Amino acid sequence: MIAKLAWKNLWFKPLNTVLSLVLLTASVAIISLLILLQEQFEKQFSSNIDGVDLVLGAQGSPLQLILSSVYHVDDPTGNINYKEAEVWMKHPFVETAIPLAFGDNYRGFKIVGTTPDYIKKYAATISQGKVFEKNFEVVIGSEIAKKLNIKIGDKFFGTHGSAEEGHVHEEYAYVVVGIASPTGKVIDNLVLCTIESVWAMHANHGHDHGEEVRSSDENPPHGEEGHVHVDGDEHDHEEHVHDENCNHDHDHEVTENPPHGEEGHIHEDGDEHNHDHEEAKEITAVLIKFKNKMGIISWPRMIAQNTKMQAAMPALEINRLFSLFGIGLQALQYLAYGIMLISGISIFIALYNRLKERKYEFALLRVSGASRIQMLGLVLIESLLLCIVGFIFGTLFGRLALVMISSTTDEQFKMAFNPMTIIWEKEGILFLVTIFVGILAAVIPAVKAYRLNISKTLANA
Repeated sequence: MIAKLAWKNLWFKPLNTVLSLVLLTASVAIISLLILLQEQFEKQFSSNIDGVDLVLGAQGSPLQLILSSVYHVDDPTGNINYKEAEVWMKHPFVETAIPLAFGDNYRGFKIVGTTPDYIKKYAATISQGKVFEKNFEVVIGSEIAKKLNIKIGDKFFGTHGSAEEGHVHEEYAYVVVGIASPTGKVIDNLVLCTIESVWAMHANHGHDHGEEVRSSDENPPHGEEGHVHVDGDEHDHEEHVHDENCNHDHDHEVTENPPHGEEGHIHEDGDEHNHDHEEAKEITAVLIKFKNKMGIISWPRMIAQNTKMQAAMPALEINRLFSLFGIGLQALQYLAYGIMLISGISIFIALYNRLKERKYEFALLRVSGASRIQMLGLVLIESLLLCIVGFIFGTLFGRLALVMISSTTDEQFKMAFNPMTIIWEKEGILFLVTIFVGILAAVIPAVKAYRLNISKTLANA
């Protein structure tokens, strides 16, 4: 009975009630959104660096190296020589070293050349098909399979770079041989293949480009030196051929005795492409896990001093990112609590004015048999009902905002958030704070209703 009467009293002046409700809903929505964002953001970032003590890559920004190599949300700092990196990968301190080679994408999803250890690192399994073994065989993440409706046996062409509108490599088609199980980590949005596939794709692309240049030189445009012939210049042409043969023989003689220790420089006739392929053996980064944690401290300095590479610590860089990210979140939280305080003041003013305007009705309720405690409870229940409704609407709008943010981050960064997650501890505290604001706003009006003098109020009616 009291609760029903309190609900009707709330809508005695609907504009005041709506204003208080809007302010309270806005504050709860902002805080609820920040709680969900911070919790899931930190969880995703922390889970993806599990088992990665150090990332080896090209010199540049350490944070950029971590974001590109671990989270795949930024462009890499560059490439490193595979032979040079392999020396560190085989160090006795190293437990696991997973090389990564980037360069292409398929419809915005990054194609990553790596080893099957990368799948094990994220505790993923092959839900359909098998692990990639041969060049241009790929395992796709569960999110890619779901979004693009890709099945085992499907073929596609990679696009150069990280943009969907780049040059399409039509030399070889990738073949889907496996689909990874869902993990909630970055692997769900990656296309995985062998590193040799990345090397072969780009080496072949360069080779084809050279073939196109040579083909076009058969009928060169007018004015190019050494390629425009007139009648009677057959002798010049024969000299040109003779020079080419001499040069070829000379090159062959030089490469028969290469300098000591240089690999990949011994050529047979026509194997210039193999030489280029050897030189193109570069990778983007290496994810390293140590047996001995001393390497985490000593390696960054050693690598910086002795190589052209850098070693970045994911834990350190992500903590820095969280500290920067946390400043913005904290500022928004302060703003939200400020709005909640304003909503509490609004509730207090509405209840206080309502009590002054309806004191005669309250006096009649007392005459009809209502006790002082019931009058006190009536005002408190009005405020609590308003706070509970505001909290419910606030949590709903907060999750709706998270859905909109998640669609944007999923499209741009392949990072999605779950709006149905409930953070019981933090959201429970938020609920208690909301109830406390409601009680605090109702204390003075409730006490005045409790102390209402019936005879004096009715005498002045």
